[in-house]
Amino acid sequence: MKKTVQQGFTLIELMIVVAIIAILAAIAIPAYQDYTIRSQVSEGLSLADGAKTAVAEFYSNTGRLPQSNASAGLATDDSIGGSYVSKLDVLNSGQIQVTYSGPKVNSKISGGTLNLSPITHSGSTAWTCHGDGTKVTAKYLPSSCR
Repeated sequence: MKKTVQQGFTLIELMIVVAIIAILAAIAIPAYQDYTIRSQVSEGLSLADGAKTAVAEFYSNTGRLPQSNASAGLATDDSIGGSYVSKLDVLNSGQIQVTYSGPKVNSKISGGTLNLSPITHSGSTAWTCHGDGTKVTAKYLPSSCR
């Protein structure tokens, strides 16, 4: 009698491989989605750098915080934007509010805001940042905001 040599994979081996791939995908896909959302939020923080400088200069020159984009010497709120940021506002007390919306922004943060609040002390300005708590939650904030 001739003994035949097995060639290829058995059904159970293929099923195990498919199960392992499914488990890896279940872990990797949500992690990647969170990563892409954090990168979108980071765009707003980058766009806010110019406004932070303008607010700090205004405070340094006048001893008070600006109340609007115009008083801070910035363009109108809807003209400061990017791929994921629709507008950047300087609000009362020099607070900067970045609003996320548009066709490219992830639906989990669409309509959400990132808020940067100035803390003034002895002529210098430091910043705290936080999300709105509903759309832009702490897990989506860049590491410099956590």
